[in-house]
Amino acid sequence: MSGSSSVTAMKVIQQLWLEVRLNWVKVSQAATDLKQFCLQNAQHDPLLMGVSSSTNPFRPQKVYSFLK
Repeated sequence: MSGSSSVTAMKVIQQLWLEVRLNWVKVSQAATDLKQFCLQNAQHDPLLMGVSSSTNPFRPQKVYSFLK
């Protein structure tokens, strides 16, 4: 094995050891947790509740023009 391929192999082995130690969660449990989080925080979500025009920093600025 050349020097660079052995370094690459060591990096792969280190990554695999890190992945083995992860706490795995079933997709169904993760989906349930995500749904619960979304429902609990829905009242703070501006995409769901909207933004009042007085606090919206992206509202168009009013332009006043006077005709002479």
